[in-house]
Amino acid sequence: MAFFSKLKDRLFKSSSKLEEGLEAIVDEGGEEEQVEAPVEEVAAQPDAAIETVPEAKPDVVPEQAEEPAPTTATGPETAPEPEVAPAAPNPVSNQEPVEEAPEKPVTKPSLIGRMLGRTSPVTVTRRTVDDDMLEDLEDLMITSDMGVDTAMRVTANISASHFGKKLSVDEIKSVLASEVSRIMEPVAVPLPIYPKRPQVVLVVGVNGAGKTTTIGKLASQFTAAGKKVVIAAGDTFRAAAVEQLQIWGERAGVPVLTAPEGSDPASLAFDAMTKAEADGADLLMIDTAGRLQNRADLMEELAKIVRVIKKKDDTAPHNTLLVLDATTGQNALSQVETFQKLADVSGLVMTKLDGTAKGGVLVALADKFALPIHAIGVGEQIDDLAPFDPEDFAKALIGIRS
Repeated sequence: MAFFSKLKDRLFKSSSKLEEGLEAIVDEGGEEEQVEAPVEEVAAQPDAAIETVPEAKPDVVPEQAEEPAPTTATGPETAPEPEVAPAAPNPVSNQEPVEEAPEKPVTKPSLIGRMLGRTSPVTVTRRTVDDDMLEDLEDLMITSDMGVDTAMRVTANISASHFGKKLSVDEIKSVLASEVSRIMEPVAVPLPIYPKRPQVVLVVGVNGAGKTTTIGKLASQFTAAGKKVVIAAGDTFRAAAVEQLQIWGERAGVPVLTAPEGSDPASLAFDAMTKAEADGADLLMIDTAGRLQNRADLMEELAKIVRVIKKKDDTAPHNTLLVLDATTGQNALSQVETFQKLADVSGLVMTKLDGTAKGGVLVALADKFALPIHAIGVGEQIDDLAPFDPEDFAKALIGIRS
């Protein structure tokens, strides 16, 4: 399955929240009106540009009244990915025979209509973009964790380009997705690879953010790309973290350097750099213990690790990745502020986007800090961590399905 499809499916909590809010906003002050749509899209509509042909008389008909067939939407184009089995066709229901119904005409798009791209009216609800609607839209974005400043900036841009125009829910979605994508585009940067060997990647974050799992996935992916990777289990106070890294190391064929429980993590980092250099490793990824940003003692320990690393190589760490848990919402902003001061964070990885309605916080982070977003995660499997794509993320977050 393509990562975008997985992202779209698993960001349903965020997208559903936004979609429901947008529908409520448009319905509240909107008006129904008829618009032109291609014949193919409204073949089931009675007013479509059609020709009428007699329907073959069926042997039996269902007891209930005939309903128009539901329309389906095709999925968005995605980058090539391993093929997946097609969805099974809908089963045909079996019903008891009843008395024959009278002959009834059905509608079918005319050949000329299809050739000429003829259109036919359909009914949609649209609302005029005014101050009240913009205020409602701003409130919706704030409740979706996009942040006050970001929400105000987005609504100001929408006001400048669409004020006084009538927009439907789908049209507002398109506008919002474009604004989100525009904000995210400058920060969509893959993890840079430098000629310096070993390239030291320090991974930091609060408890439970997913640092250990992220390191394992990145190490596996870099190894698959032909890089020689070494992992240092710097969370020396939690045996489970060391064991988890060792499991990932076995999967990826990557050595994991450890120290006795309770050892000084700064000392382990120094020794790991010496070992990685001797082995000719391309990357050294150093795990660190989770620490709350309001614990001064733990943050000082992290600062010590950075100082010791610089004694070995004054250009290191070459990357400092802050792993953020999407479920924390706006608290992620204060985490970035604190870790950036102490550890000079160079890039972000956002995890657990599949388990929250707070996915909009990533937009607020991009807008406020402009730090590179290297990857996002939507699950526990190796392919559930992928490079950040702003357009795919914007569509999944807003709930655009086609």
